[in-house]
Amino acid sequence: MTNGQEQARSFEASLEALERIVQQLESGDLPLEKSLELFEQGVRLSRECQERLSQAERRIEILLRDNQGRPVVNTFTEPTDNDGVAENENGF
Repeated sequence: MTNGQEQARSFEASLEALERIVQQLESGDLPLEKSLELFEQGVRLSRECQERLSQAERRIEILLRDNQGRPVVNTFTEPTDNDGVAENENGF
């Protein structure tokens, strides 16, 4: 893959490629040189994914500012049933 193609790859595609590399490395059936090559690719993909996550976080922080530019902090609460008791993923 060329450098331009790497830049065009989505976060999800990069993450999938990283997962494939990890699976290959964990198999332990590769020669040392191939393992090193895959490891280097994995590090690049990991950094790429981390940078994209950081960019997304910065965008969210900007979107969550009030009209004076101050950050707005909201606490996350779990959905509750009518009794005010938090439900689990099965609705219980």
